[in-house]
Amino acid sequence: MCPETPVLRITVNGREAEVPEGSTVLDAVASMGFDSARIAVEIDGCVCPRSELPVRRVRGGERMEVVSFVGGGRCPTTSF
Repeated sequence: MCPETPVLRITVNGREAEVPEGSTVLDAVASMGFDSARIAVEIDGCVCPRSELPVRRVRGGERMEVVSFVGGGRCPTTSF
């Protein structure tokens, strides 16, 4: 019988979530279905630089806000 992997409880975009202990920010957001190429992450009110996403470990109790970038639409042709 395998022991269960310990989990950390965090809040992501206002919702409670659990991630395995030892997860990086990149691991956590990927497990929640975010496209890591098109996101920005804020942890406890501070922006997490993209270069830190694959190495920054998640800590229990943290509040993460994940913003996904979407393209599309039409640029206005008016000049300023």
